[in-house]
Amino acid sequence: MSISESKTLVIRNGTLIDGSGAAAAANTAVVIQGNRISSVGELPGGVNLEDTDKVDVIDASGQWIMPGLIDGHCHLSFGMPAVQGYASARGTINPGFSAIRAATNAQTILRSGVTSVSIPGGTWFIEVGLRDAINAGLMEGPRIYTAGRFIITYGSIADSEPSWVGAPEHTYGVLANNVTDMITEVRRQTKHGVDFIKLADSTWGDTQTIAKEEISAVVEEAHRRNARISIHSRGAGSTKAAAEAGVDWIMHADLATEAELYAVAEAGVRIMPTMTFLFEALEVGKEKGRSDAELDIIKRNADNAVTVLQTARSLGVQVMSGTDTGNSPVMPYGVLHAHEAEVMVKFGGYTPLEAITASTKDNAYSVGMEGELGVIEAGKLADLLILDADPLDDIRVLQGGKHLNSVIKDGRRVDLSAQPEDEIVLALP
Repeated sequence: MSISESKTLVIRNGTLIDGSGAAAAANTAVVIQGNRISSVGELPGGVNLEDTDKVDVIDASGQWIMPGLIDGHCHLSFGMPAVQGYASARGTINPGFSAIRAATNAQTILRSGVTSVSIPGGTWFIEVGLRDAINAGLMEGPRIYTAGRFIITYGSIADSEPSWVGAPEHTYGVLANNVTDMITEVRRQTKHGVDFIKLADSTWGDTQTIAKEEISAVVEEAHRRNARISIHSRGAGSTKAAAEAGVDWIMHADLATEAELYAVAEAGVRIMPTMTFLFEALEVGKEKGRSDAELDIIKRNADNAVTVLQTARSLGVQVMSGTDTGNSPVMPYGVLHAHEAEVMVKFGGYTPLEAITASTKDNAYSVGMEGELGVIEAGKLADLLILDADPLDDIRVLQGGKHLNSVIKDGRRVDLSAQPEDEIVLALP
């Protein structure tokens, strides 16, 4: 870090996109003290820019200032990227190796401009440990808000072994085929410090694998223990059931029709379409080993997800932004985190300003920090980006960290000298 925690940081000049949805405006001064923004606008009288022992100044002339990005759907401990030649690197079998690999991934994410991530599932409670290590100052990384292993039933995503094998401890799913087992797993995970619970229905939504009564029971127990709850739900039936059961947000909803989305709107539940993964899988999935049959299913879901995005917007459903980075070899770290904003603009009818708001202020809900994060305003946490190109002119300048001049997290500048891997271009049809 290049700025002392005891110093005041002042960002002068430039164009301010504050994340609230307000129009961009000329910036006079954003003043940061400690890890919070103390003022935005005219420079306070007590701040002496000439006192370099107490004040650091960034001149953002000709640049754009905005809140740090929040990726609402990112996995850190799924074993990506694969490392060849080491027995410890095989899958997620070794928790120590997996944790160190995940920590490296977290630093790559931060340097791409993502200052917070919501992690709907991982292995070995690794993300819980990373969250605490980052918060304790033991390592750099984005803010982490995390679930544990998916709660699944037979036929759900992550149920990939024969029934006599079950779900091994090192995998990212926990089998719970009745309400009692589901509630027990909620209690176990909250005991170990998760921020929210992740339920998971079938992989592509063709079958509903979790009943509404089961979802309702998990929601009640999670909320009783002050944890939020989300669900992987691509199917129409599971989406409607999840909304009526009161989950906090639904990931995907690919196959939902207007009727199911109306139920989502009536319940006031948020959705996170996560279309970046679908498009990227179609683009590079074949070379990464996905079959033609699976790619046909993904194409079906991607096509319908476009309609879902448009319908949700028309019904007033709150749409959050997530990418599913780290879920497979097609989703590398530090590369695709800002592509969902482009999807929202290209397919959902969002303006670039609205897409930025969805990726900052609105996404603060996905990390449990609504009202605290995602807006450049006095009193808010000081997570900011300074860019050398205008994201309102071209939303794609947010992608891959290529236009970052500064990343500020908790009021301190991040050393960007270790850049993420070269950007992979997401090809949108």
